[in-house]
Amino acid sequence: MISSNADDSLSNPSCLRKGIFVLPAESTSNGGLSWWLDCDPEPVLIDCPAFNTANLAALKRLARGRNCLIVLTNRDAHGRVSELQSLLDWKVLVQEQESYLLPDLSGLTSFSEEHTTTSGIRVLWTPGPTPGSCVVYAPPPWNVLFCGRLLIPLKIDQVGHLIDRKTFHATRLRNSLKKLLKWLPPNSSPSLASGVGVGSSKDGQLFVWDSWKEC
Repeated sequence: MISSNADDSLSNPSCLRKGIFVLPAESTSNGGLSWWLDCDPEPVLIDCPAFNTANLAALKRLARGRNCLIVLTNRDAHGRVSELQSLLDWKVLVQEQESYLLPDLSGLTSFSEEHTTTSGIRVLWTPGPTPGSCVVYAPPPWNVLFCGRLLIPLKIDQVGHLIDRKTFHATRLRNSLKKLLKWLPPNSSPSLASGVGVGSSKDGQLFVWDSWKEC
């Protein structure tokens, strides 16, 4: 059942930069965010937003009839992707370590180490926060790294990794950070879009590269 209530208006996408929108995720996603990247020919929805009438209408409006791809960056960001996919008929991409969590999902594709979408958006497996965590890099003209839960806001102007009781594997997380730095294009210094909201407001923002602080 699709939710429809007074809070739906709060779920309308916010445009943070040309072609980049942020949407709140389901409350079950532990304060997560969902991102929309308007790239051609295949736009990308990164993680599952709240499943309500406002978001569904917004996504259809943003898609403008194009076939889109949903990329799931970690198991906590799946939300109600099965229901969303059944209504929109969009393909879903997930790292193979977490594909078993969506056994009945049609249009599901998994990858191992890396993947490049039809629009040239790059995806890298970065285990640690969860077994199948990944990040998504949108090259120029966007030059944005969508971090999932690998990098999260620590302060209003700072992101970094956090190891707590929910972390799947601390050593793999640290290794993933090293792998990420080697994988990104040299001197790219992308903006950072976390899959976690900032503070209690759960708003999304784009962090500058230098806001990434090692812990």
